[in-house]
Amino acid sequence: MTQDPREQLGQVGLWTMALDAHPAGLVREAAAEIEELGYGALWHGEAFGRDTVSQAWLLLSATRRLTIAAGIANITFRDPVAMATATRALGEAHPGRYLLGLGGHRVDDTIHQLDGYPMPAVGRAVSTMTAYLEAMDAVPAHSPPARPAPPRVLAALGPKMLALAAERTWGAHPYLVPVAHTRAARQIMGPVAFLGVEQAVVLDTDAARARALATAHVGAYTAMAPHHQANLRRLGFGDADLAGAPSRRLVDAIVAHGDLDTIRDRIREHLDAGANHVCVQVLTADPTELPTGTWRELAPALLGH
Repeated sequence: MTQDPREQLGQVGLWTMALDAHPAGLVREAAAEIEELGYGALWHGEAFGRDTVSQAWLLLSATRRLTIAAGIANITFRDPVAMATATRALGEAHPGRYLLGLGGHRVDDTIHQLDGYPMPAVGRAVSTMTAYLEAMDAVPAHSPPARPAPPRVLAALGPKMLALAAERTWGAHPYLVPVAHTRAARQIMGPVAFLGVEQAVVLDTDAARARALATAHVGAYTAMAPHHQANLRRLGFGDADLAGAPSRRLVDAIVAHGDLDTIRDRIREHLDAGANHVCVQVLTADPTELPTGTWRELAPALLGH
């Protein structure tokens, strides 16, 4: 494929963690429908469901044009040799259709618990990620090369990681961020680097119900993720927004909720602030639900057809 990767991605994609809860056959069907709806990319997270490489193989094999993006592959789950060789294989088998997002570093000396599982710290964020990238680049290649090589992006929030993303990779994939972060990230990264922003949405015109779902989503991250708290504090949110339940001001800045016009406007704000691509995460009361109905409803409004 010779098309520019940015054009292949388009301006709007989807982001989801819900695929892990469903059997492979249903995941294949969902991916094929997402492609037919016209979305440019499908981003998948990684926790304790399918590992990111298996998920990517499944999604790539079910589609023909759709970009499949790891958002993100957790560097604490596999060493650089495994990540480098798997990425080459995915890129060689499906040219121009795989994008590798890297993140998941732990930045202090605490043993973090993720679903009760101990996740040891691996060092300071920027130095750890720099070393991981260098180790990936140094892995010998004894298999057919991927042409083009799959682009890499970093799960970057702070200024130093954003700068590293612009310097050492294709760009950045910020998660749980307001438009103000997109604007600041573009200034830090310069005009060339790719900026693919996750945007959570609730398509529901019942304001109280939509905000309750949005509040639960934001609160889950601010309660368990110090790096997200730190990032939001850099953007001007304080104890009144972050202590206990997240404030209405914070929730509304992070989650676009309401009708189609409200969601479309938020995506346009990110694009106007410097994002190349916005991947939309549809929130539902059951996080394991595949929101296929909402993906269908959003497509004409967000993709212009």
